[in-house]
Amino acid sequence: MKKFLITTLKIVVFFIGWAVLSGVIDIPSSEPVVWRFFAELIPLAFMLIFTAAFLLIEKRKIRIPVKDNAVKGVITGTAIGLVWIGAAAAILFISKQLSVVGKNEIPRLWLWVVAAFVNVVMQELLVRGYIYQLLKEKYNLTAAVIITTTLFTLLHGGAFEAGLIPVINVVTMCLFTSALYESEKTLLAPVMAHAVWNIVGALFLGGVSLADDYPHVLTLSASSNTLLSGGSYKIEASVVVTALNLVLMILCYIRYKNRKARYTSYHL
Repeated sequence: MKKFLITTLKIVVFFIGWAVLSGVIDIPSSEPVVWRFFAELIPLAFMLIFTAAFLLIEKRKIRIPVKDNAVKGVITGTAIGLVWIGAAAAILFISKQLSVVGKNEIPRLWLWVVAAFVNVVMQELLVRGYIYQLLKEKYNLTAAVIITTTLFTLLHGGAFEAGLIPVINVVTMCLFTSALYESEKTLLAPVMAHAVWNIVGALFLGGVSLADDYPHVLTLSASSNTLLSGGSYKIEASVVVTALNLVLMILCYIRYKNRKARYTSYHL
């Protein structure tokens, strides 16, 4: 009971402290892209501060793997991200569930991309950083995955308004990227996969939702088959993504189990 209370208190203080401080600083800019960049940067800055502080409190009993397998993690995560969004988009375009109906010019697109990437880093540190490692250390991997997946899903409250399939897609996405994290043993792998999905899917294709002020290069139209096309929510609400998430989750889990088996046999 004592372990449960202490662990819960740490998580609550970490999350609420970060959330409160992230919202107290006003952003002195009326230019949308600059405002959005700082709106993403400030939460990341506080996330880094809180993460460093809480890791010090743990006296190095907990660590977040970033440098481990860094290059391989970046390459693998980027490749999986491209396959993930690429396969989803290709299936939906080829089957004519989605079609391009317009193209938009976006000033400072590069800064929107940076802002979206900063947001992903913050999310991954929140979901698979200190809280994940604390739960894994104090309890087990299953507890860490279940609780952080729940947290990740609740943070994407818009999915609940969109319907059942978007919620399932958020859950299966988090399970898949957790499996990727464990299989590659570096936070950089899910960061890159998640970033490719958000940047390509939202900023370029306009089929994935970020904050309402994010622009998109392409304007898409969905077919009347909302189960396949995703309807007004497009790519992220399609059962095609559900299937892809499940396939990728299984493949990453198999890779994780194989890697764990090799490690265990090596140390016997």
